[in-house]
Amino acid sequence: MTFEQNLEKYADLIVNIGLGLKPDDKLIIYLNEDCLPLARLVSKKAFQKGVIDIRLEFNDDIMALERFLFAPDRALEFFPAYRVEYMENLLKDGYNRLSLLAEDPDLLKPVDPARIATWQRTAGKAMKPLQKYTMENKVKWCVVGVACPAWAKAVFPELPAEEGMRKLWNNIFAATRADLDDPVQAWKGHDASLKARKNFLNEARFDYVHYQGPGTDLKVHLVPDHIWEGGSSRSEAGEVFMPNIPTEEIFSMPHADRVDGTLRATMPLSVSGQVVDDFHFTFKDGKVVDFDAGTGKQILTDLLDMDEGAKRLGEIALVAANSPISNTGILFKNTLFDENASCHFALGAAYSENLKGATEREAEANRRLGMNDSLIHVDFMVGGRDVTVTGVKSDGSQVVLLKDGEWQI
Repeated sequence: MTFEQNLEKYADLIVNIGLGLKPDDKLIIYLNEDCLPLARLVSKKAFQKGVIDIRLEFNDDIMALERFLFAPDRALEFFPAYRVEYMENLLKDGYNRLSLLAEDPDLLKPVDPARIATWQRTAGKAMKPLQKYTMENKVKWCVVGVACPAWAKAVFPELPAEEGMRKLWNNIFAATRADLDDPVQAWKGHDASLKARKNFLNEARFDYVHYQGPGTDLKVHLVPDHIWEGGSSRSEAGEVFMPNIPTEEIFSMPHADRVDGTLRATMPLSVSGQVVDDFHFTFKDGKVVDFDAGTGKQILTDLLDMDEGAKRLGEIALVAANSPISNTGILFKNTLFDENASCHFALGAAYSENLKGATEREAEANRRLGMNDSLIHVDFMVGGRDVTVTGVKSDGSQVVLLKDGEWQI
């Protein structure tokens, strides 16, 4: 297949599986200049599906970097209210969200981490009212990756720019199944497989999940009435969509106050344009009480200081090592891809779909049941062939879920 043919199939996948677009739908696309060719393809196909309006939210990496480097401190504490009001009005009106990510993992490397932390807190507080639209699936939403020169250089530093871009795109197409003859049909089959494992886990009613591996011995209790999810989701209106392309995970809600032990990340974490590597956490009663990192400790410090919920888990996810993503054999340095090559956790906010009746209760009531809340939701990877994951029931019986990187169920 040519690059153009695969990109066309990628766009079809986004429209039909990622967003499940239909006549009279409306759409917001988040993008930068590297995403324009794909955005135009998606736009064309969306209109052909009967979408009646598409709004663009454009960002530029260079301008973002220069803002951090040269803007006055006040600029990092200012977030115009009209932007939040505008975005919330769109979401209230049923606009669905597509995020096209063409990210430079090292974009903000020259920036003082304190300035990044200040902006994260400012933006997080301002945008908090919008969080529920995706965390509670009030609209359809999808996140996908787009190759760009800086990302390709970070993944393949030894290759010339053009060759690196070509190789990154080929790996994106492989990881998302876009290079298959019929990606849409392949994703329907993949979704069915994820749903089968999800159903097994929901029927098992595990009390806690035990992770064991090099530097990792962690017991994560699940909230009462927890729900395992994976693959496609349903919006508040009952419409099917795929939040992440790619996705290989089955995920659920840890109890925010009942996580104990230690864990060591098995992959670097790219967050806020900076990279954290060789890091570990110790949890007691759900809270991070100790941590360290070989690279980027200050970034973790600022992340954990974002609010009280940032120090607790909001998601656990199970992922087999044998998948189109892990089989590429590369480290993408992008959480969307790397988290789907490995079991992972998320610090911060939990998803309402993982707790029965969560959207019908006030936040305080959900918190008492163990649902975490925070301005952040940051995934990091703890998995692979050296990590064994065991489900433990209230009667003490155990079921090995993942061993040597493979599903055991």
